[in-house]
Parts: sequence; C-alpha cells; structure tokens
Amino acid sequence: MKRVRQYIGILAALVVYYLIHEGAHLLHALIHGVFKQVNFMALGVQIDVFRDQMTDAQLGWFCLAGPIATFVAAWIMVLLSKRIRPAQINASKLFLACCWYTSIVLLLLDPLYLSVIYRFVGGGDMNGIKLLIPEIAAAIVFGIIFVLHIVVLWKVLLPRYQRAFSTASNNSSPRK
Repeated sequence: MKRVRQYIGILAALVVYYLIHEGAHLLHALIHGVFKQVNFMALGVQIDVFRDQMTDAQLGWFCLAGPIATFVAAWIMVLLSKRIRPAQINASKLFLACCWYTSIVLLLLDPLYLSVIYRFVGGGDMNGIKLLIPEIAAAIVFGIIFVLHIVVLWKVLLPRYQRAFSTASNNSSPRK
C-alpha cells in the first residue's frame, strides 16, 4: 500500500505542477491575446504563443510566469504545512503523500531546471527569461533558490511530514 501511495502522490504532484506552471503561462498568454495552442508532448504540456505578436519583455514575463507561480504555490504549501495535524483534520496517508511530493516538485523542479538542466534540453523558459536578465545571472539566482529550497525541505518540511505520517500511522492502527 505504501508504494501505491507513493506513485499516486508523485502523479498528483506532477499534475498539480503542470496545472500551476503551464496554467500561469496560459493565463499570461490569454491576458496578452497571444495564445496559440496547447501542445501535448512526451514529457508534458507546453503553451504555445504567437511570438511575433509579443515584445521581448512580454515573452520574458510569459516565460517567468510559470516559475513564479510554482514558487508562490510552493511557499504557500510550506506555510500551510505547519497546520498539518492528521489527528485534527483526519488527513489520510494518501493526502499526506500527495502534499509531500507536491511540495518537493514545486520547490525543486523549476529552480533545478532553470539553473542546470535547461542547458541540455533546448532552453525552455530560459530562452525567454534571458531576454529580461542575463542568462548566467538567472541561472545563478535559480541555483541559489534551488539550494535554499533543499534546506527548507530537509530542515522544515521533512520533520513536519515525518511527524504527520507517524501520527497518521498511530491513528490508523487497530486499537486493543
């Protein structure tokens, strides 16, 4: 059952990530009237725009919209994690697993991608972000965010979720 919870938690985290990240791109494109289509690709979803109708600044902000949205959502989850008390909210282990993996994905995926991985896969959002600030500066900033988020995961979220899972286990064990 633990393995099933992990797989469902990871799948839920990826769905939430795409909804937030690509949703922010979509919202930006719709607001500026440049939405073209949604592309479904092997590893996910991509919002396509009419680039010729955008200034460099608009494209830069379009590309930053996704990472900013995931950053904000991640920190909302970090702040709300103080309130996780399975005994009081009757949180299931499945719910906790979904929250845990979603926190990991939202905190780490964009900073890791935009500090290192983008160089090996065509650039993605960095292609637009570098229209606003120098690429190396953006990569360094996202690298620092990545390291800080690892510290937050390790020092803040991991203990909270360990306590929550422990409490959930104790609440679900049969009573004698």
